[in-house]
Amino acid sequence: MLVDHHCHLDFPDFEADLDGIVARAHAAGVGTMVTISTHIRRFDQLAAIIERYPNVFASIGTHPNHADEERGIPVADILAIARHPKVVAIGEAGLDYFRKGASPQAQAEGFRTHIQAARETGMPLEIHTRDADDDTLAILREEHANGAFPALLHCYTGGRELAMRALDMGLYVSFTGVVSYKKNETLRALASEIPLDRILVETDAPFLAPEPHRGRTNEPAYVVHTAAALAKARGLTPEAFAAATTDNFFRLFTKARRPAEAA
Repeated sequence: MLVDHHCHLDFPDFEADLDGIVARAHAAGVGTMVTISTHIRRFDQLAAIIERYPNVFASIGTHPNHADEERGIPVADILAIARHPKVVAIGEAGLDYFRKGASPQAQAEGFRTHIQAARETGMPLEIHTRDADDDTLAILREEHANGAFPALLHCYTGGRELAMRALDMGLYVSFTGVVSYKKNETLRALASEIPLDRILVETDAPFLAPEPHRGRTNEPAYVVHTAAALAKARGLTPEAFAAATTDNFFRLFTKARRPAEAA
């Protein structure tokens, strides 16, 4: 079994074939999915999905590119939605200096708000960081000094320093199909350094489809290919790597239930 802990099943790309997307994932051995919130104020769309499929869960949060749109939403609002029985994570939140979709100030404020929510709920924060290693690490260090919180670096493509220091703070590191691309030897080497009990896999679907589907619309079933690429880089069988990452998911996402329990 594999888990896709980060996909976007509420995006328009999947609207016409959501049943097929979920069915293909299960057929590929992906037993659990987490559909990730990008707008707190649109949680109703996620709620409709997670209440429809037994083994699909959700997060609650504001993507950094939308931080200005949802600036000032209090922690209490996040905590209220997080009480939903199938909300198992906070975020995604963090810093994105590549797209420049929101001001750095609003992104940082939102990042800290979501960290507080993760700290108070005990649910992991899905951290989005792109072209912002230094500032991400600075905020993580400051906030960690105020009290530990569960979190992971999602879709990791940053530098070694941020990944290693995040591990020191107890975070996990997750990789998408980007790690399967032929020219990404450096990223695969970094992924091979991550302790086996701290690594996760995801799709970030509909984006970043792995080889051999690169260039197509990504979907949760394709996390199998990302896991296979990582297993090969680490010298593990796909089965052993799948077992390890699945155990890692349920250790970190403590509110999520294994498929037999969720059915």
